[in-house]
Amino acid sequence: MVNLAKNIRLLIIQIIDFFHTPFRRFIPEETFRYAATGGFNTVLDILLYFICYNYILDKRIVDLHFVSVSPHIAAFLIVFPVTFFTGFLLAKYITFTNSEIRGRIQLIRYIISVSGSIFLNYVFLKVLVEFGGLWPTLAKIITTGIVVVYSYFAQKFFTFKTSGLAAS
Repeated sequence: MVNLAKNIRLLIIQIIDFFHTPFRRFIPEETFRYAATGGFNTVLDILLYFICYNYILDKRIVDLHFVSVSPHIAAFLIVFPVTFFTGFLLAKYITFTNSEIRGRIQLIRYIISVSGSIFLNYVFLKVLVEFGGLWPTLAKIITTGIVVVYSYFAQKFFTFKTSGLAAS
């Protein structure tokens, strides 16, 4: 099982690095890997959100008997655990591999930085859908663009921070 995981990791890195080749002079390897893995996780997030919102929840309010949750927020809450897990694994094992911080500490820091992402997702989805009148999937795409910028800096300089020049 460990060998399979290592082989998958190396295959993903080789594929990303192959596509990075023409851009090596302009984009650092770590930034390109973040864009590739983050892009994959973002597409996964939006696709799962769309399926959840439109087909699983069928655009209906979720009544939990003590609170009612709007379908666009419920879809976000359902999809979040999946993309949290894939995002952490991709960041730790593909993108920010030079970090010397222990895995447990990285996970705790990732939870903290992702808490900021959750807050930003909630606020922007609420504002764009309920006050701005945007279609929920479009609002999710716009929100994701904003959160990706925050997330990159939080992960690079906090969660998977390096001690020196190794991550340049």
